[in-house]
Amino acid sequence: MIDAILFYVFAALALGSALGVVAQRNPLYSAFSLIVTLCSLSAIYGLLGSPFIAVLQIVVYAGAIMVLFLFVLMLLGARREEAPARQGRALPGVALALVALLALQVASVILGAAPAAGTPGFEATTRKVAEVLFSVRFLYAFEATSILILAALVGAVALAKRQL
Repeated sequence: MIDAILFYVFAALALGSALGVVAQRNPLYSAFSLIVTLCSLSAIYGLLGSPFIAVLQIVVYAGAIMVLFLFVLMLLGARREEAPARQGRALPGVALALVALLALQVASVILGAAPAAGTPGFEATTRKVAEVLFSVRFLYAFEATSILILAALVGAVALAKRQL
């Protein structure tokens, strides 16, 4: 019972901080909200019986990737975003439709349409994750992701140097 309560608390915290990521006008506050979201997801992984993925979530995403994001934000000197002028009438309708879709998905999960948390599946041990991640099937995607992150960092430095 306590696991279910903790799950819903961390899920609500993740949802609230994810909304904070999008709603913040200051990019630094948005990045900090993303860190809270990632830590909440890590707690959810821990509650679901996958401690290795929970630790990876903290070390890789909340640690390394967010340090990279904050480095780029500080390097570019991102400012607070100004409120845009009101354009078009379709935006509230689209937002309402997306909120309705989200409510439908949440209702289906709460009513039990999703599989139970303890169903057998992938065993997330260090050996299994390493075998899958570094196999030939995912090795190219892993290397392409690292090249994309490096290209983004070089692009941010080039943009910042041009502004100086």
